[in-house]
Amino acid sequence: MKLLIDSCTFLWIASGSSRLSKSAAQLFMDADNERYLSSASAWEIAIKSSLGRLPLPARAASYIPKIREQSGVASLPVDEEAALLAANLPDLHADPFDRMLIAQAILHGMTILSPDSVFEKYPVRTIW
Repeated sequence: MKLLIDSCTFLWIASGSSRLSKSAAQLFMDADNERYLSSASAWEIAIKSSLGRLPLPARAASYIPKIREQSGVASLPVDEEAALLAANLPDLHADPFDRMLIAQAILHGMTILSPDSVFEKYPVRTIW
């Protein structure tokens, strides 16, 4: 299964947080699954950190790639097709970062690991 890791899920995995659901943790740990972090999520984390709204143990520019690589998570670039699809999705979610994840998951046949129940309103598989 191709898993697209939501920003909060990625941070909870990185910190070993108890907020990570058991099913999300099991899917993440399953070596048969491909794991991806969207560059949109990296951007979201970096922006929130730079604004002081999200404390990280190190600078985002070094922390995100380090944790991503240590966790066996590949980077998923944002491409034009996903950007255009995100702009044309039904207006059910106001967060542009999440809309990008939804578009990428649709285009790449991915399952999103996220606690965000709004994702379920879109034609994309989510697990939490």
